[in-house]
Amino acid sequence: MIKFYGYKRCSTSRAAQKWLTEHNVEFDFQDLVEEPPKKEDLVEWLSQHQDRGLKYFFNTHGQDYRKLHLKDQIADMSIADAADMMSKNGKLIKRPLVVEGKKLTCGFNEKIYEKVWL
Repeated sequence: MIKFYGYKRCSTSRAAQKWLTEHNVEFDFQDLVEEPPKKEDLVEWLSQHQDRGLKYFFNTHGQDYRKLHLKDQIADMSIADAADMMSKNGKLIKRPLVVEGKKLTCGFNEKIYEKVWL
């Protein structure tokens, strides 16, 4: 089952949910802010997709990202450190985060969703 980590008040999450529903793609919704992914899961996903770079997974437009000055830290950050931060603060994760097995997307782009989730 596809796991959809989103935020109910996020328009991008809502658009992605709508797209998946319209394309009859079943998923299990989990609120990213109330219940962020576990550190172990994040370490696995970040490791499997490290070719994308850590920045791909961070919500670079978010207030928490800016407050913590993560822009200056990402280059030297380890996967374990990034996963630890994200597991404690779901607002740091780019949303929606959609995962099934080794397939994963962050954010919402229709062309990428067509390629990955259909």
